[in-house]
Amino acid sequence: MVTDGSAGNHAVRLVKRPDDAVPAWQAAILGLQHALSMDVYVVPFLIGTALGLTAAQLATLIAAGFLAAGLASLIQSQLCLRMPVMQGPSYVPIGAVIAIASASGGGMTGLGTAFAALIPGAILVALLGWPLRLFHHVIRRLVPPLVGGAIIVVVGITLMPIGIRADVLSGDLATVQGNILLATVSAGLLVATSLIGTALGPRGMALRTGSVLLALLGGSLVAWWMGRLDLSPVAAAPWLQRPHLAMLDFPLRFSGSAVVAMLLVYAVVLAETTGTWLVVSAVTSTRFERRHADRGAFGEGLGCLVSALLGSVPVTGYSANGGVIALTGIASRSVFLAAAVFLMAFGLCGKLAVLIACVPAPVIGGMFGVLCVVILMSGLRILAQAGFDERATMVAGLPVLLGLSATLLPPALLASWPPLARELFGSATAVGAGSAILLNLILPGAKPYRAAPPAVQTEEMLGRDAV
Repeated sequence: MVTDGSAGNHAVRLVKRPDDAVPAWQAAILGLQHALSMDVYVVPFLIGTALGLTAAQLATLIAAGFLAAGLASLIQSQLCLRMPVMQGPSYVPIGAVIAIASASGGGMTGLGTAFAALIPGAILVALLGWPLRLFHHVIRRLVPPLVGGAIIVVVGITLMPIGIRADVLSGDLATVQGNILLATVSAGLLVATSLIGTALGPRGMALRTGSVLLALLGGSLVAWWMGRLDLSPVAAAPWLQRPHLAMLDFPLRFSGSAVVAMLLVYAVVLAETTGTWLVVSAVTSTRFERRHADRGAFGEGLGCLVSALLGSVPVTGYSANGGVIALTGIASRSVFLAAAVFLMAFGLCGKLAVLIACVPAPVIGGMFGVLCVVILMSGLRILAQAGFDERATMVAGLPVLLGLSATLLPPALLASWPPLARELFGSATAVGAGSAILLNLILPGAKPYRAAPPAVQTEEMLGRDAV
């Protein structure tokens, strides 16, 4: 059941529920801001620069990331998971992809080995969801309401320093000062337009639902005034470009050790994307049933398979889009269909992809921080309903400490560890989520039954045959 927020102060006041229809023009505008709030280009950019790709090769990698994100979002939001989620390149496999590609000759040839290694794991993940239908058993056992709430809190908290450090606090002193100004402007606009629009009620609907887009435009205008917005690369980019496909434009070379490494990556990605599903479940007050878990796993595997064949890294659910839902109150899957179409258009139109990449990182970083706050508060509401005793405090609290500790690990120290350890501790979100699951399994103490909040009824609902 989805609530409109009138039943209690724990729920987000939704203007449109997931299955509600939205006019096409409105879906297009709202979908555009979902697409713009995602830093899809960052992961392929980091991989391409680390491997020393040419400008043309880097543009191809970025375009593949957009196209894969759009197709995977379409698969999940409309066909498989059927929840308002957006998919994008995961940060988890960056280290593994670079390492495999470098060891296989570097460049696009080496990336062919990395993309080939992604295919068996993607197929296995899809099989867990369907036809085996085993993934919901994993969720039912490992993610009861207390752990679900803890994972959402971890997602919100651990994403904050990552976005701030990468998008705002990087560069020399003068650059950082400008970054802080841009981030403050975009974050302030996002908060102001969302709250004012909510306070005005029906009269402020356009202001609230368009808050992300308005913040993005306002921040970009300030960046232009500061001389920080360079649109010259857009003129050099092509209007249309066909997608690059496996075996046609780049070879696939299979390596046993690379496949094993990517299986570990998929385990971490699944923990990451499950956190996103719980975030969306919380902000929409939708019961997370076993059909969601199994369909989600099938969609995740199918999306990652498509991504590998297009020459991109595994795609995963983006939690920040759950924050956009909470701020705008729009959870209609029609909007997410439009957002998926925009991402695919960015991948096929070189000028659009480059235009998005030209938006200064601090503008997106400021908005990203606010969205993380919204996610954090959604998790805290669930934990408050689940109740606390000494054991629950440790199960929910220690993962926050461990997740934040992972974000503070010196890169040189992480690089010196064995590949297995690097993959396990390279994602702060995965560290926090994994530790919440593990602590709930091993910490002694009574586990009294508590009714789960509507948004995260994983323990009870996953045991039923959902229609």
